[in-house]
Amino acid sequence: MTEDEIYGVSRYLTNLFSFIILFGGLIGHVIDILVFTSSRRFRNRPSAFFLTIESIVNSVQLIISFSSRIAISGFDDDLTQTSIVWCKLRSAIATSCTLISFTIACFAAINQYLATSYQSYLKTLSTLNLAHYLTGMATIIWSLHGILFLIFMDNKSTVKCVIISDGFLVYITYVYYLIWTGFLPIIIMSVFAVLASFNIRAIVRSHIPIFRRRIDQQLTSMIIARVAFSVIITLPYVLFRVYSLQSHMWRKGSVSPAIADLIGTIAFALFYLNFSVCSITVL
Repeated sequence: MTEDEIYGVSRYLTNLFSFIILFGGLIGHVIDILVFTSSRRFRNRPSAFFLTIESIVNSVQLIISFSSRIAISGFDDDLTQTSIVWCKLRSAIATSCTLISFTIACFAAINQYLATSYQSYLKTLSTLNLAHYLTGMATIIWSLHGILFLIFMDNKSTVKCVIISDGFLVYITYVYYLIWTGFLPIIIMSVFAVLASFNIRAIVRSHIPIFRRRIDQQLTSMIIARVAFSVIITLPYVLFRVYSLQSHMWRKGSVSPAIADLIGTIAFALFYLNFSVCSITVL
């Protein structure tokens, strides 16, 4: 295939799947929010609160960041090239929402492990007040982290919105992608989701009331499914971004621009699919 044909395939895939991911995700998140906030079963559950906040943050990510990505990849309409404000703001919002979402998902997995533990002192750590506090702290910390992108993103010296500091580029490649959005949340979510599943097996054999057991089983199933899906579809995007940033850093790459664009389209679609997956509908 010629490079023009590969670019055409990339644009076709963007137009085909992006709107399904966008609108399907938004509808699903609205359903999640309504169920978790209106159902008496979930209303005072910390894990349900975390899943509600995650749905809100993911909706913001889809509306602001993913819609912009659709315009860039599908319609060659890149506002970040012409507006310095949008260049900086989009990066700050996208990264902040990404980190908040992953952090909240980690909190949900940890909390479900605590809530289903047979040890009473661990159960006491699962409270709605603590969930509110942790959510507030995560939002503040990662919003402040987004200020770095307001400082180091620019489109004046190039035709694209890029990082202008080599030091910050190294941080983004090896810390932001590999650690903050890569292996750290994957390990935390996976470990505590597995531990929560072990707790659920013990609960089934315990004398806890059936109604409470069913709620714990349902929330644990939601979180385990959410974690498994997130791990599977996040890794390809993280690896692609590390490769692409390394290639930019060293001004070389073994993959042609057209192939890289096609791989990037698939990786971005998988990445944003992670934000469109909903806790209720994933089961």
